[in-house]
Amino acid sequence: MNLKKYLVRALHRLQKGPGYTYKELLVWYCDNTNTHGPKRIIKEGPKKKLIWFFLTLLFASLVFWQWGILINTYLSYNVTSSLSIGFKTMKFPAVTVCNANPFKYSEVKPLLKELDRLIEAALERILQPGNSSDSVYPPLDLELWNQMPLVLIDEHDKDNPIILDIFETNQTAMAGETPCSSQGSDNCTYRNFSSAAQAVTEWYILQATSILSKVPLHDRIRMGYQAEDMILACLYGAEPCNYKNFTQIYHPDHGNCYIFNWGMDEEALNSSNPGAEFGLKLILDISQQDYIPYLSSAAGARLMLHQQKSFPFLKDQGIYAMAGTETSIGVLVDELERMGYPYSDCTVNGSDVPVRNLYSQYNTSYSIQACLRSCFQNHMVESCGCGHYMFPLPEGVNYCNNEDYPGWAYCYSSLRSSIKQRQICIDSCKETCNDTQYKMTISMADWPSEASEDWIFHILSYERDMSTNVTLDRTGIIKLNIYFQEYNYRTISESAATTIVWLLSSLGGQFGFWMGGSVLCLIEFGEIIIDSLWITIINLISWCKGLKQRRARARYPDAPPTVSELVEAHTNLGFQHEAGAAGAQALPPEPGTPPPNYDSLRVQPLDTPGPDSDTDTE
Repeated sequence: MNLKKYLVRALHRLQKGPGYTYKELLVWYCDNTNTHGPKRIIKEGPKKKLIWFFLTLLFASLVFWQWGILINTYLSYNVTSSLSIGFKTMKFPAVTVCNANPFKYSEVKPLLKELDRLIEAALERILQPGNSSDSVYPPLDLELWNQMPLVLIDEHDKDNPIILDIFETNQTAMAGETPCSSQGSDNCTYRNFSSAAQAVTEWYILQATSILSKVPLHDRIRMGYQAEDMILACLYGAEPCNYKNFTQIYHPDHGNCYIFNWGMDEEALNSSNPGAEFGLKLILDISQQDYIPYLSSAAGARLMLHQQKSFPFLKDQGIYAMAGTETSIGVLVDELERMGYPYSDCTVNGSDVPVRNLYSQYNTSYSIQACLRSCFQNHMVESCGCGHYMFPLPEGVNYCNNEDYPGWAYCYSSLRSSIKQRQICIDSCKETCNDTQYKMTISMADWPSEASEDWIFHILSYERDMSTNVTLDRTGIIKLNIYFQEYNYRTISESAATTIVWLLSSLGGQFGFWMGGSVLCLIEFGEIIIDSLWITIINLISWCKGLKQRRARARYPDAPPTVSELVEAHTNLGFQHEAGAAGAQALPPEPGTPPPNYDSLRVQPLDTPGPDSDTDTE
């Protein structure tokens, strides 16, 4: 019986709407819902009704509060990191080796001759302030100096520092004067150094950059260290190798660099076993006696381990190997797997990064270092009109130099110190979602030993120069051993801390704990909302109809007669007229007389006489 009653009511709702008031609908919901609390509100006494109403409202508020926290936690897309250790045959990393000195001094000396004379005279004035540069012959070309001078600042009196231009004979002390104000130029900036050694090195690099930027690339490659002169011996596992197994690239910081196992033209090599005997062994000659004295103050080889088809950023991630030593590098592999959007802002291949990658000309994969440098170079081109020598150039742009772009150094210094520019590049660039990092354990020993250096240097000199004389020495020789310490690799992967399954179970758990409800209770609640909307729509339709009728009554206060009323009035008027003409007695019709034809009856207004009536009839 109850089922039949429920089905009838359901059919009534589907066909004509709920048909109840809001109060009746609310009472029906509280009486039939499976959620605890509402039933007690309508079944208990007045005092308990109030208590249960308060408890139901409180716990419902707690449920919605907890739901808000859970949904916000889910939408924050937090991740958890897990560490797993595996064992497999791994690809040997790409190994990039460079000389710490980018060019042979014997090759580049004609280009830096005037700059070297200028810095030597400046050092002499710094060390011996009383000496004058007027005695230097031939006279110094101070054009480079005047564009970017070195000055000494005497700060014994903090309130009145004394600025001394090294090549000025008459020095004046001016209170509060800055190096820029002494130059009388608006496009001026200055950097303070605590040591003259740092200042001289930075100044020389800036000037050499301007000079070398005008040298064609093929000439810069020719002036660098060649592979056959630098790589004396090579052995990978049990297989011999030589300089022909290396790929040459030009690196602005280190000149000619050589990459082993880059994977550009051939498949990457696998390491057969862990251990020093199965790695890469190299003997290098850095020719320290041909270093540029003011450009590079460090001696040795610069090397880096990286993935195949990636560009080596040695200035950030490279390490030095010292001359006269055997350096052993044990390698451990860490694989990073980041989750993409919306869990983290990483990129798979850099296609969704708004920065134009200038290192794509090397056919290398995307990296955040390439993005940051490309971003800086793009800003350099926009702000200064030229590109910096240390980064690749966009098409149609030239490198900066003092002759064509006199204010480039000021523009470059301002851009490099700009926090806003750095933040723009950091916000624009993204980390890669998958990355491989090589953790190195480095150990060193003197090599060769004093007992064996004689015969080793004789053999290496003969193999390189076909000479019986020793042309190598301890200051220029380096031995490298690079190998996997073990085949265990670590994978650091990210996974979602909250999933949709977690969210649904948490929402249901809170709802069941505080209200004793389930998904069906939510469906019931949705049902009452739909019924409420249905009642609202019906009430709105009724209200609109009533409003329309009220407006019609206000517009026509006396309603016009209907057709039935007019017919009845005219019929009564016709009967009255026949009674007056024939007397008060009506005669019955004769037999055979046809009944009157009511189809010919015409309705006339009440104030208009009919066609057969007398006009004098009242």
